[in-house]
Amino acid sequence: MRHTLVGLIVLSAACKVVPPDLSEADRVSIRAATDSFVANVRTRRDSVNAQQLYAENASVLPPNSPIAEGRAAIRAWMAAFPPTSDFLLTPIDIVGRGDLAYVRGTYAFKIVGPDGHEISADRGKYVEIRRRQPDGKWLITVDIFNSDLPATARPSR
Repeated sequence: MRHTLVGLIVLSAACKVVPPDLSEADRVSIRAATDSFVANVRTRRDSVNAQQLYAENASVLPPNSPIAEGRAAIRAWMAAFPPTSDFLLTPIDIVGRGDLAYVRGTYAFKIVGPDGHEISADRGKYVEIRRRQPDGKWLITVDIFNSDLPATARPSR
């Protein structure tokens, strides 16, 4: 009996279920969500549509700003972001298992003034953590990005 119990424990540990890697369909879905986000930012439609790509309890961790937690805070952060042009997200890796994935990539954009002229530009990297929802959508749960450009000194007072 004792050997049987030990055997069952060993067999149970050996049969641990590992979720499958992301399918190509999952990667395509995540890329499509990224493309939708880019299109939304480029047309500056509205932050309500863009924030729908985030889970209800998502967090955005932008540089030089506090964490925006939840869709309402993310929408407010997006609405306050200055107008941009030439916005680009380039996913490098889309990796995951089961209902959890991460995207690692690069970004670039220009900030434009009211007259449409470039005021500044930025480029950097980002990481998103995504979860597949019951409806099959891959929503962002954590989004962090930071610049490749050196920090600029603030004028002294």
